[in-house]
Amino acid sequence: MPPKKPHNASPVKGGKKKKDSDTDASAHHHSHVAAAAIADDEDFYREPIKRTVRPENQLQLPEEKLDEDITRVLTANDPNVPNNITKYNYKEKAYKQDPEGPMDHLAFHLQLDGCSLHIESEEAKAQKEMEANKKAELEQLKKNAAQEAFEAGEEDIEAEAPKTGKNQFNYSERAAQTFNNVLRSRGVATEPPPVVQFSATVTQWDIVDTYMLDQKKSQQAEDEAKNADKRKGHSAAASNDEGQKKTKENDMVHSQKMSNALKILERMVNQNAEDEVFQDFKYWEDQSDEFRNNEGSLLPLWRFSTEKTNRKHVTALCWNPAYPDLFAVGYGSYDFMRQGSGMVYCFSLKNTSHPEYLFSTESGVMCLDFHPHYQSLLAVGCYDGTVMVFDVRQKINRAIYSSSIRTGKHTDPVWQVHWQVEDMAKELNFFSISSDGHVASWVMSKNELKMEPVMQLKLVSSTRDDPEEVNLSGLAGGCCFDFNKYNEHLFIVGTEEGKIHKCSKAYSGQYLETYQADWTVKVWDHNLPNPVLSFDLGCAVGDVAWAPYSSTVFAAVTSDGKVHVFDLSKNKHEPLCEQKVVKKSKLTHVCFNEKAYIVIVGDDRGGVTSLKLSPNLRKEDYERNDEGEVVLPADPVKFQVDKMDKLLSAASN
Repeated sequence: MPPKKPHNASPVKGGKKKKDSDTDASAHHHSHVAAAAIADDEDFYREPIKRTVRPENQLQLPEEKLDEDITRVLTANDPNVPNNITKYNYKEKAYKQDPEGPMDHLAFHLQLDGCSLHIESEEAKAQKEMEANKKAELEQLKKNAAQEAFEAGEEDIEAEAPKTGKNQFNYSERAAQTFNNVLRSRGVATEPPPVVQFSATVTQWDIVDTYMLDQKKSQQAEDEAKNADKRKGHSAAASNDEGQKKTKENDMVHSQKMSNALKILERMVNQNAEDEVFQDFKYWEDQSDEFRNNEGSLLPLWRFSTEKTNRKHVTALCWNPAYPDLFAVGYGSYDFMRQGSGMVYCFSLKNTSHPEYLFSTESGVMCLDFHPHYQSLLAVGCYDGTVMVFDVRQKINRAIYSSSIRTGKHTDPVWQVHWQVEDMAKELNFFSISSDGHVASWVMSKNELKMEPVMQLKLVSSTRDDPEEVNLSGLAGGCCFDFNKYNEHLFIVGTEEGKIHKCSKAYSGQYLETYQADWTVKVWDHNLPNPVLSFDLGCAVGDVAWAPYSSTVFAAVTSDGKVHVFDLSKNKHEPLCEQKVVKKSKLTHVCFNEKAYIVIVGDDRGGVTSLKLSPNLRKEDYERNDEGEVVLPADPVKFQVDKMDKLLSAASN
C-alpha cells in the first residue's frame, strides 16, 4: 500500500515556495551585515562605556569603609612553599620540624646565558685560535692582491711593508763621526843633582859609642814622659777621689746604707713569698716518726739554681763555718771531653731567689773550702791545675791569690783543697791534691801564692808471690784526702786506682798503710787492715759525708738520684732513709750543715736541693733516770767517741 501524501502538500508548489524563502533569507542576511559594518564604524569614535559588574555574593560595605586605607606588607616568602614539613630525627628519637632553607623562596624571573669565557678555558683557547686563523687568512689575501697589482703595473694598492725593527720600541739607526785629538810629544830636560864624595874610617868603638848615646837619649825621653803622665795621673786621681767622695756622701741612692737596706728588704719579700717553706724549715717535725721504728724521711725545702748553671755540674759544696745560712757551690764539668769556664756561687737560706756572691773562673771549678777562722777566705781548685783564693767580702770578680807556673802549679785537675789550722803557722796555708800525683801546700805570702810539695803519690802494685811486698813505680793520681783532727801530721789519701793510703807529713816518700777499696761504701779503722763495715748501694756513689751532730750518722748520694742516710748505732746493715730527691739527674755531692739539721745535695744539672732531716734521723739514745727523764751527757764529745768505740769493738768481734 503506497504512503499517504501529506495534507496540502504539492510537489510543484512546495518547491517554488522554498526557493522564494531562500532568496528572502539571503537578502535579509546581506542587509544585516551592512548594518553591522555601519554600526562598528560609528562605535569606533565613541568612548567606552564603563559598567560595574558586582557579584551577587559580594559583601556590601558603606562608604566610610570603602574610603579607609588598608596597608599591606609584602614579603619575599613564596606562599607556595610549604613551611610545616616534619621529619623524624633518629638522634633525638622524635619528630622535628624541618626548617626552611635559604634558597627555598628564591624565584628566577629572568635567566640569560652569558657569553663570557674564562681566559684559561678550552673554549677561550679555541676562540683565540679561530681569530688568529682569520687574521692570517686576511693578511694572506692582502699580500696576494698586492702581488697581482704589482704584476699588472698598478700602484694604487699599497702593500704593507714588513716590519724589520730590531726590538719592540721605535728603533732607528744613526751614525756619527767624531774628531780624533792630535797627538803631541813633549819632553823636559833637568839638571842632575850635585854629587859630593865622602869617605871616613869607622871603628868598632865608634859604633858602640854612637849606639849607647842614642839609647841614653831615648831612655831619658821615656822617663820624662812617664814622670809627666804620673803627675797628671796623680792630680787627676786626687781630683776624682775627691769628686767620688763628695758624690758618694751626697748620693743617697747608691750609698752603702741604701744597699744594706735593699738587701734586708729583698730578704723580707722573699721570706713572705715563701712563708710556708720557711715555716717548715723552722718548725716542721714529721709526726709519723713516732709510729715507725728506725725509719726516717727527708723534707725538700728549696732548690737553688740559675739559668747560667743549668748545663754545668755541681762539683763542690761547702758551708760557711761562721754563718750557718751561707754555703758555697762550685760549678764545673765531670765530662772531661766538654770542659768550659767555671763559677762559684754563694747562696743564703735567707734569700733563696738569687746568690749573694758570685765569681767566675777560666777553668771549671773542682773543689772549694772556707777557712775555719777567716770565714771570708775561700780556697778554690780548678780543672787546669790552678788554685785560687777569693775574698767574698770584695765586690770585684777577681781572686786575691792565684797560682802560676812561676810560683808553682799543678799540671792536672785539683780534686780537693783543705785549709790547715795551726797556731805555729805565721802565714795562712792550705793543702791540695791533684791527678798529677802530688800533694802540695800553698802559703799565702804578701804578694804571691807559694807552692811547697808535701808528698808524691807513688804507684803501688802488689806482687803475686808475696802480697805483703809492694813495688813503688810511677805516680798515682790523687782523688781525695782528709786530715786527722787529733793527730795533725796524719792524713789519708785516695787514688784513682781505688786504694787508700795512710800518710804522714814527716815521711813524704812512703806510705804508712795501704787499704784496698772498691765501688762500695766502706767504714775503716786506720789501725785495722780490713774495713769494719761495707755497704753496697747498687749504684755509683757520688759522695759520702759524716754528720756533725752524731759520730755514727753519715749520708751517701748515688747516680740514680737517691740519698741514703745511715745511723750505725741503730742499724748496721740498711739505711734508715733511702729517698729519691731528683728525677732525671745524677747526684754528685752531699754536705751537712754544722748548726741546723739540714743537708744539701748537688746534681749534674746545676741544681742544689736542701733537705731537712726527720726526728728519727737525728735522735740520740741518751740515758734516762728512774723517773723516765732524759739525762744529757756531761761531755757530749766523749759521749760520741764512746758510741763509736762501742760500734767498732762490736764490729771487730
